Amino acid sequence: MEEVSLNVRLPKDEMKILESYAKRTKRTKTDLVREWIRSFENISDGT
Repeated sequence: MEEVSLNVRLPKDEMKILESYAKRTKRTKTDLVREWIRSFENISDGT
């Protein structure tokens, strides 16, 4: 699978939340964002 980069600008407080959660769960921020994106597949589009 070809990989691409995504840059996201976050306020410092949101980045701290992400970093804290990543540390607590011993996962990378990238892994958490990928999981979040994959969760969209389970959301109905309402149609």
